[in-house]
Amino acid sequence: MTAVLDALADPRRREIIDVMARSGQATATTLAAEVDVSRQAIAKHLGVLADAGLVASARQGREVLYVLRPAPLEATARWMKDAAAVWDRRLDALKRAAEES
Repeated sequence: MTAVLDALADPRRREIIDVMARSGQATATTLAAEVDVSRQAIAKHLGVLADAGLVASARQGREVLYVLRPAPLEATARWMKDAAAVWDRRLDALKRAAEES
């Protein structure tokens, strides 16, 4: 999960994830056109995303096709939801204690 959060800390990588979520798959060339950065920069970002398990790649002719892997995102979202629920309970208890005193 740490690798996923580290990968998502960069706004360009979040933008890449957003583009891929809409299309399901893309090449570095098509991503570079949509995200408006160089193909080399996209390739580096895709490497980080791949290391975090967020994208998988497969060669398709001369290009490499990248596919979004949502499972790590879903696991991270579940953890964040659970952590938020714990804090909501703690804050509710604190609020009740403050109101009672």
